[in-house]
Amino acid sequence: MGQKINPLGFRLGTTQDPYSFWFAQPKNYSGGLQEDQKIRNCIKNYIQKNMKISSGVEGIARIEIQKRIDVIQVIIYLGFPKFLIEGRPKNKRIEELQKNVEKELNCVNRKLNIAISRIAHPYRHPNILAEFIAGQLKNRVSFRKAMKRAIELTEQADTKGIQVQIAGRLDGKEIARVEWIREGRVPRQTLRAQIDYSSYAVRTIYGVLGIKIWTFVDEK
Repeated sequence: MGQKINPLGFRLGTTQDPYSFWFAQPKNYSGGLQEDQKIRNCIKNYIQKNMKISSGVEGIARIEIQKRIDVIQVIIYLGFPKFLIEGRPKNKRIEELQKNVEKELNCVNRKLNIAISRIAHPYRHPNILAEFIAGQLKNRVSFRKAMKRAIELTEQADTKGIQVQIAGRLDGKEIARVEWIREGRVPRQTLRAQIDYSSYAVRTIYGVLGIKIWTFVDEK
């Protein structure tokens, strides 16, 4: 029987680096983990509220958090950073986001730094692709069309392979099912294969659909 494991956790220490860098005593570990989740949720909510993006894609590939004794360094990897700059000066947007996160965390003794890094090929990242597919499904586009369009975007971004899986009440059918499509090679069992993965839930009028995406970037 196949044992299900997250492809990113499976490759930690080989081709994958952790998204959070910090050390804690065992009794403080759960608190640090919840703090990370708060930071990520706060950033995502702020971008969702303030960015009026035509495609419906937030463009967050990943959020890295580095904690030291008195500093929390947050790096946001964005596919479309111009949306964070539009309207107001760039620094004003980042300052406002920083204040929101500080308020959420209630950090008195620690300084919070937020930096933004641009990604060269946004559609190479499964998080951005999953958001794109979710936007299409919300607009009642056929799931097969949405999957094929996502694969076309990754081909332009020069990846070696992609697998997209959608589960739930597809096209509003009574019985939930799982549909998937693969293009190119996706060696999920090979540890040296650099595979990016994302799972994303999207609320539609028929219920919640689950999207999973694996992209095969390179082999080390």
